[in-house]
Parts: sequence; structure tokens; C-alpha cells
Amino acid sequence: MGKAAWGSVLFFLVAPGVMGGLVPWGLTGYDGPAPPPYVVLGAAVVLLGVAALVACFVQFVREGRGTPAPVAPTEELVVGGLYRWVRNPMYLAVGAIIVGQAVMFASGAVLVWFLVFAAAVVSFVVGYEQPTLRETYGASYDAYCRAVPGWWPRLTPWRGPAASR
Repeated sequence: MGKAAWGSVLFFLVAPGVMGGLVPWGLTGYDGPAPPPYVVLGAAVVLLGVAALVACFVQFVREGRGTPAPVAPTEELVVGGLYRWVRNPMYLAVGAIIVGQAVMFASGAVLVWFLVFAAAVVSFVVGYEQPTLRETYGASYDAYCRAVPGWWPRLTPWRGPAASR
């Protein structure tokens, strides 16, 4: 496994692991699930979030030849996989994991944590990530932003020149 893959595994455990796992666990203590219908619905949302998150990390290693961590960024702009549908699928995946747990455990505290997480993520994306990507990738990032929404997925995947890789 290459350097980018190991870095991504470490970042996966630290960032989404803390935000989507450790903090909700601390808020609920996982004392016991909500009634069965909520558990099933919440677990389905968590599983979809985890699957999307793993797919995003793999895409960063394969296509970007780097990690999602700002300290070890990709060599290429990542626009394939789930990134053809929405620019921020990784954040949406972690958000789904948090919301799924709020439903599973009928936890208002975890729902409040989701709101804090969402505000922090949007602030980070707007204040740091977008300007950095624009500076790094220039016109190709601008074209990608015009074609792919940041938070609400497209109905069809973007098939821009770089998205076909």
C-alpha cells in the first residue's frame, strides 16, 4: 500500500472517525437503541454514509494520488466517482453517519452535534477549501464548480473532460 493510501487510512480514522463516531458515541454513550423502526432506518443511513465515505477515500487515493487531509493534499483534482454528482460527498457522508446515529438512538444531542458539524464544515469549505482548490487548480476547478453543485447532488453524473478518468 502506497504513501497516499496509508495517509488516507490514518486521516479516515482521525477525522471522520472522531466526527462521525467518537463524538456521537460520547453524546449517547450508546446506552441502547431507539424502537426497532428507528434503528433500522438509522442503521441504513449510517451504512450508506460509511459506504459513500469509503468510496470517497478510495477515489482520493486512486484519482488524486493523495489524501483528503489538507496537510497531504492530492496531486490531481478529484472529480470522478461520487464527485461527479456533488462536490462535497465526503462531508455529506459523515453528516449522514451522524444523522443516522441520531435516528438510531433517538438522540437530540447527536442531532445538535450534526448542526454544529454542518456549520463547521460549510465554514471550512467556504473559508479554506474552495479558495485553496481555486488557487491550486484554477480554471479546471472553476469549470467543475460551475457544473457540479456543492451540496445538493445533480440528477445525472457530470461527464466533464476530467470526470471520465
